[in-house]
Amino acid sequence: MADIAAYRVALITSSFAPHIGGVEEHVAQVARELTASGHVVEVWTVDRGVVPEHPFLAADGAEIAVRYLPTPLPARSLSAMVGFAWRWPSAWRAWRRAHRRLRPDVLHVHCFGPNGIYAEALHRQHRTPLIVTSHGETMGDDNGVYARSALLRARLRRAITSACAVTAPSRYVLNDLRSEYGLHTGIVVPNGVDLDVQSAQVPKTGDYFFAVGRLGHPKGFDLLIDAFARLGDEAARLIIGGDGPERGALQRQAEAAGVAERVSFTGRLSADQVDGYMRGARAVVVPSRSEAFGIVALEAWRAGAPLVMTSRGGAAEFVTDGEDGVLVDPTDVDALSEALAQVGNDPKLADRLRANGPARVRDFTWPAVVAQYLRLYDQLPTEPSR
Repeated sequence: MADIAAYRVALITSSFAPHIGGVEEHVAQVARELTASGHVVEVWTVDRGVVPEHPFLAADGAEIAVRYLPTPLPARSLSAMVGFAWRWPSAWRAWRRAHRRLRPDVLHVHCFGPNGIYAEALHRQHRTPLIVTSHGETMGDDNGVYARSALLRARLRRAITSACAVTAPSRYVLNDLRSEYGLHTGIVVPNGVDLDVQSAQVPKTGDYFFAVGRLGHPKGFDLLIDAFARLGDEAARLIIGGDGPERGALQRQAEAAGVAERVSFTGRLSADQVDGYMRGARAVVVPSRSEAFGIVALEAWRAGAPLVMTSRGGAAEFVTDGEDGVLVDPTDVDALSEALAQVGNDPKLADRLRANGPARVRDFTWPAVVAQYLRLYDQLPTEPSR
């Protein structure tokens, strides 16, 4: 490869700002850490028709290039095929132009979707080394894209075969790739969290549970509302941060359950607002039906908040039940309600969780994440790309 002290890295993500979520946060933090270490980084992401108002900046204020690239894909209907044939040549030119301008040493795909299909095509044409990082997209998508798209499943299998390395934040995700997509090996690179976030002042709302994330079916906020309604604690409130397609349905669910006056929806929150709400919470709750990792768990630890965490996914690999979190299957709504009551009624347990979380979170920093990625970059083939 090129000078190992200064890699040229294309972080190729399925989504980026102004959209908010786990993969967007992960890629942003990795881009900043790589840039701070002297590497040349660009973010290439799927063009969804919207761009942020402000440029994406490194820690020192320098702008990091973000390229919003078209990703048309073929479909079965005649009109869709005609549309693809019309759009594909210009889209492919845009991707090749991005490659020519950056001349990357590595194409690092995050969350394999249409972005991954185009990245893998660049890899085949230019022999640029490819790394695939899955963020659980094969299991936790709101729209079940992988279940519906034979093309996406086939191209992920091909990319896994082509890639120099495949990573995921948990063994849970790697096991899915092994059983469904032909992965033979794989490396766990966990998520990180910014330990230096500033906590914002948030409204005083009494005694409350707090949950935050994209309001979609996989995140299980409907399960949490049911569990909260069964709690029978009239003094407690539930605050749900974030936005998404199920917000209206969740609000109607709270009304039907008779707890609408005690359930609040804040909409999107900044990182410092999330920290502010967590620091005042009786517990932070992650009720996901499936969770590849769970950055919210790290945020709760950072804030010193007791954590009630889904056992369905990768969290069981790093959360120790009863020590730094309470693990529960949220699809068992009675068990989830009991876990909420347990944290609220057992001061010794709550104090232990508050003490152990901040100690554990120091193991999950973005510099540590990037150090693992750099070790992979160091092992990539030295053959120059065309």
